[in-house]
Amino acid sequence: MPPSPRPAMAFGEFVAFIAACMALNAMSIDIMLPALPQLHADFQLATPNQAQAVIASFLVGTGISQLFYGPLADCHGRRPVLIGGLILYIAAGVLATIADSFATLLAARVLQGVGAGAPRVMATSLARDCYAGAQMVKVMSLAMMVFMIVPVLAPSVGQITLLAAPDWHWVFGLLVVAGGATLWWTIRKLPETLPPEHRLPLAPRALYGAYRQTVTTRRCIGYAVALALVVGAHMGFIYSAQQIFVEVFDARRSFTVLFALIALTTGLAAFINSRLVHRFGMRRLGMAGLTAIAVINIFHLGFALAGRESLLIFMLLQGASVFTFGILAANLNAMAMEPMGHIAGTASSMIGFVSTVGSALVGLAIGHMFNGSVSPLVGAYVVLALCALAIAYFTEKPAQEGSR
Repeated sequence: MPPSPRPAMAFGEFVAFIAACMALNAMSIDIMLPALPQLHADFQLATPNQAQAVIASFLVGTGISQLFYGPLADCHGRRPVLIGGLILYIAAGVLATIADSFATLLAARVLQGVGAGAPRVMATSLARDCYAGAQMVKVMSLAMMVFMIVPVLAPSVGQITLLAAPDWHWVFGLLVVAGGATLWWTIRKLPETLPPEHRLPLAPRALYGAYRQTVTTRRCIGYAVALALVVGAHMGFIYSAQQIFVEVFDARRSFTVLFALIALTTGLAAFINSRLVHRFGMRRLGMAGLTAIAVINIFHLGFALAGRESLLIFMLLQGASVFTFGILAANLNAMAMEPMGHIAGTASSMIGFVSTVGSALVGLAIGHMFNGSVSPLVGAYVVLALCALAIAYFTEKPAQEGSR
């Protein structure tokens, strides 16, 4: 489908809007980190690790929703689907704010994740509708640069909120405000970008066939599973970051700054990857990245088991792991999408579902293994990286043999 002849907004505002849609998801995850100890105390959870479920539940909701938003938007248009998702996000945020039990809070977070799936999916669809080729790449690249700021700043925003109003309810209230601002922006400034003549009817049989083809295409599902494992290791770090910095390294006051320094490496990785991928190709970078993240964490695990772990070593080696993750995520996703160009929207939804839900569950399992040391996290990185490397190797091998 050709892009709309008229962008939805002026270029600069459009980029900012796309970035805001993308950032809502990252903010909903990382702003929670400073509040986890309060959730553990207020709900009298058995262990501090259980509080991590507020992140995993959100991701599960987001992952599941991706299976539906793409087809709905192709049928009914981008604007009503985005508005509906944002309304659900806000309503679920209000429910989370007033939750009086941990079960209610988790249910609200699942619903909030389902609502957040709309801006996540619609960001790419809106860019595709309004721009094409290099101009679309420029839009997404600029939006990604803005988006990268959110994981860096969100924990600090959460910490400042707790200092100003020492109650975790206000953190969820801040998400309601962010969702409301995005909804207002959408209603006021975003016209429909998908013309009626380009809309597709909802055909359950065709949709089922496309999803079935996605999960039975070896190279697509193989790289999607490898991506889920790599993202799962990264989510394990996010889930347990607050406990590691506070309980292992006694860095409560500097937690948000140290976390931000590590998070910054993903932005640097995205920039470097954009320069290297044209020279070396995504496959070489993907396999090299999987090898590198395994080797880095084998060394890191050796330091931890030898009792030589320190804050400096953790910052350097975990920063290297997160940097490598920043390169791997883009390349593994592209490798999974490569054979699915004829059903790109459906394939993207399925890959998003597998990687988001899979990584949420894997990350939660890693977080629950926290025992007062970094060993469970680093050991999980080693195992997951080696598994992902093996899957990527055997996924690619038939293609290599077939090309001889």
